[in-house]
Amino acid sequence: MTAISLSFEAFLQKGTSRSTDKLKPLHGAIAQDLYERLGREYEIWSQGFGNNKEADIQGRYINKKVDITIKLNDKPVAGIAVKFVMQNYSQNSNNYFENMLGETANIRCGHIPYFQIFIILDKLPYYNKTKDIIKWESFTDHNITKYVTLSKDNIDNFFHTPNKTLIYVIHAPEPDEEIKTAEEYMRYYKTHNHTLTLSNHQYKEFGDNVILNDYETFIQKVYHQIMAL
Repeated sequence: MTAISLSFEAFLQKGTSRSTDKLKPLHGAIAQDLYERLGREYEIWSQGFGNNKEADIQGRYINKKVDITIKLNDKPVAGIAVKFVMQNYSQNSNNYFENMLGETANIRCGHIPYFQIFIILDKLPYYNKTKDIIKWESFTDHNITKYVTLSKDNIDNFFHTPNKTLIYVIHAPEPDEEIKTAEEYMRYYKTHNHTLTLSNHQYKEFGDNVILNDYETFIQKVYHQIMAL
């Protein structure tokens, strides 16, 4: 949560979710965690850690620059993709999911384990083209249904299914004043409490492939799968 909060703070300072600055504290913390668990025999490539660079993994069809790449003897042995959604979710929800399936299949068909981390605010703004907030969206059971289906896939049969997926649903303090634009949103959370916590919404139960709001269990699963290669 500390790393996610730092990522959110970097987002507020830059004013755009596209800035790579928001990725560094989050990706770097995960990379550091893996490095400490796996030991110096392994190399971890990521923004915010080590040489501050992402590495390419050769997939079945195309090479893919991956958020966090784990190497052994200078060869990629696993990858982790990280997505942090802060705005306009419904507009892109199917694209997020389809892109995740496609990039996972490309890499897993190349015989490299691939993991996904999906972080999202439980309530987030939806902007129009002029950056006015036209509604507030909630991440609901309806949104999560496709991930429940994914969680029950047989990963040996379906290469589009990540080896493990972590879904992290977080909550920002509710504003105590009306916020109408992106600029007001940034200004409000820069000057008020923006401590993030785990969402207390009770979502549907997942199968073994998806872990909800439990980073420690997820990273242990990643560690054990890499060590078993």
